[in-house]
Amino acid sequence: MDLDGVKFQEMIQKCNMFADDAVKTVQQHKQNARPGNPKHSHRSCVEKLSYLTFLSILHYLLFFFVTNMKSIIYSLFALSLLSLSSAHAQCHFPAIFNFGDSNSDTGGLSAAFGQVGPPHGISFPGSPAGRYCDGRLVIDFIAESFGLPYLSPFLDSVGSNFSYGANFATAGSPIRAVNTTFRRTGYSPFSLDVQAVQFSNFHNRSQTVRSRGGIYAKMLPEANSFSKALYTIDIGQNDLTAGYFAKKTVQEIGTTDVPELISQFKTAVTNIYKEGGRYFWIHNTGPIGCLAYVIEWFPLPESDFDAHGCASPLNHLAQQFNDALSQAVTELRASLSEAAITYVDVYSIKYELFAHAQEHGFSKSLVSCCGYGGKYNYNRKTGCGKKIIVDGKEVLIGKSCDEPGKAIVWDGIHFTQAANKIIFDKIATGLSMACHKQLL
Repeated sequence: MDLDGVKFQEMIQKCNMFADDAVKTVQQHKQNARPGNPKHSHRSCVEKLSYLTFLSILHYLLFFFVTNMKSIIYSLFALSLLSLSSAHAQCHFPAIFNFGDSNSDTGGLSAAFGQVGPPHGISFPGSPAGRYCDGRLVIDFIAESFGLPYLSPFLDSVGSNFSYGANFATAGSPIRAVNTTFRRTGYSPFSLDVQAVQFSNFHNRSQTVRSRGGIYAKMLPEANSFSKALYTIDIGQNDLTAGYFAKKTVQEIGTTDVPELISQFKTAVTNIYKEGGRYFWIHNTGPIGCLAYVIEWFPLPESDFDAHGCASPLNHLAQQFNDALSQAVTELRASLSEAAITYVDVYSIKYELFAHAQEHGFSKSLVSCCGYGGKYNYNRKTGCGKKIIVDGKEVLIGKSCDEPGKAIVWDGIHFTQAANKIIFDKIATGLSMACHKQLL
């Protein structure tokens, strides 16, 4: 800035010069003053000279501020930015509570129905850790960004540490409970409403147990962590595919199912808010029409595919759901007055990966890294990690590709660690502001 200490000192020195000259002049007129002559009286001289001195100083001050007006404006603008920056400081969360499906499941379904085996987790530091991916998920990168350990699944009773939050997501989870069994269809019984109930129980019981002290105080979150934590939600994909696999038309799902799904979603968020949740980070659903397990389910005419090989009607359904979800977030911001709710458009980021795969370093776009056979290296009866018995020995046929980092899709359903990292990088800036309220 131009308005610095040197110029200010120069201004003060000139004002002092005016004052010194005025004093000398007053003393001279005092010596020459004539008694009885009002024109040459000491009082008259002082008044006139004081007035002239005041005008001179005022003139100089005005000249100074006018010639430095640009610097002054810049200074005030900088102060306003500093004030704005202070009001919107970067956020930090002591804990994360996550809700969702396989896109963010860090081992919940594995804890409930058996561990997901290799080659899942081949890129993960240490071990597979229950993720349907070759490595880390977006939620893992989110935890890393805040300096937190990876989230322990709520359902896992072995080796879990909940002092920094908990993960209620399970692979196959829908928003709305599906009237079937996991063994028959692969859909998890832990729908979003169940996850919200699990969180409520965890909130209350964790504080009761933590009060016992000792190891419990170290393994469970502090009471104020619940109001300061980040609540992440990524769910909805399974509801759309469940309707489609049940032979509902895309139009029927959009018209009948989506409104009910959004209503139940809002109820779940409201219930979490009642339990103390204040900072919500909500992902929309991705382009399901670019995933092999959806494309391959029913034969589709060539006219249904876009320039990138994705099924347009299914992606339009995902966008219809996302539009309704975005509107729901706006309504939740209005009704939950103390909540900061961020709507995150991961659909656009994921679709852009398929549209410009090579630009992101991927040699495979729609083709799965891990699987067996077919156009997309995907077969729902012979999935990633599938083994068969040959001559009395187990043989792995659902193998991983040599370079998972060159593929977008891991197993025809989920994204690779490399793709998840790019998705995280695109949303990371917004995460640092997730504790601030958004405009309605």
